[in-house]
Amino acid sequence: MQENTKIRPQAEERYREELAALAAADTENKKPQGWKLSPRAVRDFILGRREPLEWEGREVRVNKKYLGNDALVERCIITLAGNRGLMLVGDPGTAKTMLSELLSAAISGVSTNTVQGTAGTTEDMIKYSWNYALLLANGPTRQALVPAPLYTGMEKGILTRFEEITRTPAEIQDSLISVMSDKVMNVPELGDEGLLFARPGFNVIGTANTRDKGVNEMSSALKRRFNFETVQPVRDVKLEKEIILNEVRGLASEAGLRMEPDEEAAALLAATFHELREGVSSTGQRVDSPGSVMSTAEAVSVYYQTMMSAWYYGNGKMDMGCMVQNLTGAVLKESREDLEKLKSYFSTVVRDKSEREGGLWKSYYEARRQLR
Repeated sequence: MQENTKIRPQAEERYREELAALAAADTENKKPQGWKLSPRAVRDFILGRREPLEWEGREVRVNKKYLGNDALVERCIITLAGNRGLMLVGDPGTAKTMLSELLSAAISGVSTNTVQGTAGTTEDMIKYSWNYALLLANGPTRQALVPAPLYTGMEKGILTRFEEITRTPAEIQDSLISVMSDKVMNVPELGDEGLLFARPGFNVIGTANTRDKGVNEMSSALKRRFNFETVQPVRDVKLEKEIILNEVRGLASEAGLRMEPDEEAAALLAATFHELREGVSSTGQRVDSPGSVMSTAEAVSVYYQTMMSAWYYGNGKMDMGCMVQNLTGAVLKESREDLEKLKSYFSTVVRDKSEREGGLWKSYYEARRQLR
């Protein structure tokens, strides 16, 4: 087995064959200026297509990558085609970043032109800075300028991803307003040559967590430069199970774990996260929801941690005691008081399911001793 050269290949690398096959077949569809693929092909890349594509003498299947709201994906694509900024908002762990990456890979062919917003983000991290050795030697020239993601996106005509935008200071957010409005950036140090006009294909995809609302709330002026799309948590337990299985298969393949995920364990974990998140069980029992984010991404993490333990320490079978330990770690991220809510869930909902359904639910209930 060939070892991976990267811990996590980017979407344009991971799905290189699919993108190439789509581009080869994408000859008659209408394509916005500066886009690698047409909106129809971008949709197929993210949501999959039934029929395989012929490419270089073989069939290439384009699988569904975003298991969520198909209509939301279509609206996102149309927003970007209209040169309007796209802002993805929602709870943590709802695949906003993944959707942003997939859109960038399909539209621009590159998803790494990214600003990771933090409280310490400065203007030179998003626009440009200077190579001070060249600046002192030759003065302010284009060669001395070090492009940041926003400058790079405008210069090359590609998408700029701005993650966690509401975690950045207000003055940093406001520096986007003129760029988003006029599609031009001024570099005063370069004089008459300091105006950078965005090439076709440039746009901004932002993400923001609703739990960060109030940290650095976006101004009304900046909000008007974006179309907002709310990415909702997964409401269907079966779909959540499929997402868990799909994600852990990819993670296991990248890590060299030759182990097929256990569908029954994934269904059990999906039910747990769904019921804790919604505050009600499948039979209508009230459940105290923990303060932590019970997202699908957290469910994937809990499952994958348990799977790795089974691969490295066990006999390849998912251990319910290990899963309960990992679940406890996910639930207690916000408050130690959430442990009592988790214990209550096991002593009521899980107990009833273990008596009614037996099997893995019984092993799950017996593993409650790990709740400490």
